[in-house]
Amino acid sequence: MPETTPAPCAPEDVRRIACIGAGVIGGGWVAHFLARGYDVTAWDPAADAEEKLRRLVAAAWPALEQTGLAEGASPDRLTLAPTLAGAVADADFVQESAPENLELKRSLLAELAAATRPGVVIASSTSGYPMTDMQTAAEDPGRLVVGHPFNPPYLIPLVEVVGGERTDRDAVAWASRFYDLAGKSVITMDRELPGFIANRLQEALWREALHMVANGEASVEDIDASITEGPGLRWAFMGPCLTFALAGGEGGMAHMLDHFGPSLKSPWTRLAAPELDRELRDAMVDGCAEAADGRTYADLVAERDQGVIDVLRATGRLGSTRR
Repeated sequence: MPETTPAPCAPEDVRRIACIGAGVIGGGWVAHFLARGYDVTAWDPAADAEEKLRRLVAAAWPALEQTGLAEGASPDRLTLAPTLAGAVADADFVQESAPENLELKRSLLAELAAATRPGVVIASSTSGYPMTDMQTAAEDPGRLVVGHPFNPPYLIPLVEVVGGERTDRDAVAWASRFYDLAGKSVITMDRELPGFIANRLQEALWREALHMVANGEASVEDIDASITEGPGLRWAFMGPCLTFALAGGEGGMAHMLDHFGPSLKSPWTRLAAPELDRELRDAMVDGCAEAADGRTYADLVAERDQGVIDVLRATGRLGSTRR
């Protein structure tokens, strides 16, 4: 990786953040950064972007008040810029959250790298593209990193940070330190991996769920209950590896692998994705509607957010206010 250009400020001195893209993920980032006491400038090309963004922040704020606001945190510290260049002109850090389209990401990141001050770190919220593939059009690719969050970014602590082949190591370290200060739980990956870590694990579970619905083996409601009433309760505080180690008793993972290892050859999973035809699509849509049981999107978001807060509180991980 090439030598880095010094960032305009240290992670501890960041004051203004630019959020490019104000959809579900971008808007979630906006809410998170506002709650941590930053000034946030947002830009999104949609005509109704400001109305939707301010509505999202207002809906998220009660949950953020429960998790604890940084001193001076306020939705009033959000401004909407009319142009992309205006949004990043004074930014100390940029979070890009455009739709998952590789060509769009390439052109947008190149535009951002040209418009921001030299050295300002630019992070992409991409859920799967390697930065190596996204930074090809940028004249200054060394400060481009992946900062992959989980929905909603204002409540789920995890962010996965990784650079591309042309990313400066110092930019990755800078971003990881900044996210840590901004109240996130950071995994700094040593190497690129399509989908990163958590999404690859989620995808395996998701594909198996689709197979079961497609084959009439389980309903959407049964699948969700099998996680929320089963392993999901353990995964809230102990990951799958350590959980399986406990399955080996006092012998730990060694005994678990020796005892249950042969079952890995059993045809329990089908990791190839099923054909997402109209029948399967409709089954998933109808199943989710039945599971929602009349609850609106806003109802479900509020229920999810409260559930996350309750889990974080119960496990002693309620968001810190380090700023």
